[in-house]
Amino acid sequence: MRESTAGRRRAVRLPAVVWLTLVWVLLWDRPTVANLLSGLVLAVLLQLAFPLPPVGPQLRLRPFGLAVFALRAAADLLHSAGPLAWQAAGGRGRCARNSVIAVPLRTRSDSILTIMAIALSATPGTLVLDVRHSDATLFLHVLGAGDDAAVAKARRDVQALERRTVRAFGTRDDLRALAGDGT
Repeated sequence: MRESTAGRRRAVRLPAVVWLTLVWVLLWDRPTVANLLSGLVLAVLLQLAFPLPPVGPQLRLRPFGLAVFALRAAADLLHSAGPLAWQAAGGRGRCARNSVIAVPLRTRSDSILTIMAIALSATPGTLVLDVRHSDATLFLHVLGAGDDAAVAKARRDVQALERRTVRAFGTRDDLRALAGDGT
C-alpha cells in the first residue's frame, strides 16, 4: 500500500506548539526562560515524532448561537436541579417513573453529536446511554418521563437542543440538515 506525499509530510502546527508549551510551563512550578525554551523544543519534537492528521472544519463558532446555547444550558441546569433534588429526597407528588428513549437526530456530525451528549449528560435528570452513529440516534435515560406526554416533551427538548447546538457550532452542512427538516 502506498502513502500519499501529504500523508507522510510532517507539519508543525503553531496552535499545538503554543498549547503544548503552555502545558509544559505549567507543569513546572514557575515560568522561566529555560522552561519556555525546553517546552518549545519538546512541543516541536512531539509534533514531528507523532504527527496528527489534519482536521477539517468540523465546527464553526457562531457568537450569537453560542450565547443562546450557553444561556439556555444554564437555564436548563437550574430548572432541572430542583425537581431532581426533590425526587432524590423522596418528595411526594413527583413521578418516580423514568424512561429510556431513542431520539433520532437530523445532523450527522460527530462534533455536534459529542457536544449534545455532553450537554445532555451534564443536565440533571438525563443521561446518554448509547449513541448509534449509523443513523445518528441518541438513547437517553430520562427521569420523570413516565407517560407518553413526558416522553414526547423529552424528545422535543433534545431536538431543540440539536437546533441550538447546530446554530452555535454547526457547519453549513449541519444547518442545511436542519433546514431540510423544516425547522
